[in-house]
Amino acid sequence: QLQLVESGGGLVQPGGSLRLSCAASGGTLDYYAVGWFRQAPGKEREGVSCIKNSGGSTMYADSVKGRFTISRDNAKNTVYLQMNSLKPEDTAVYYCAAHRYPYCSAYMWEYQYDYWGQGTQVTVSS
Repeated sequence: QLQLVESGGGLVQPGGSLRLSCAASGGTLDYYAVGWFRQAPGKEREGVSCIKNSGGSTMYADSVKGRFTISRDNAKNTVYLQMNSLKPEDTAVYYCAAHRYPYCSAYMWEYQYDYWGQGTQVTVSS
């Protein structure tokens, strides 16, 4: 059973940067596309970014385009989310999830992701 663990969250000032990591165990991540989701207080969880299993294709929500970069190192069984120019509205719990297929769908439907991490808190505040 694939298990995912996120890390790298924390408190950062507006305009700052964080890099989240999603480490897999119990299996190899290189078969799966991997997505990052986030859930802000009082809001529904939303898809942020997704990367194909080989890393050759990525997608981003409009709200993070140009600021966030998703990447992966299959040798380390890890996916990353580099977040720059952070805004208070980026405050949320961030989750990584493994898609049931090697590629990202056009829309990040949660039901297509079979394995989820426990989440890591990101707080952007001065």
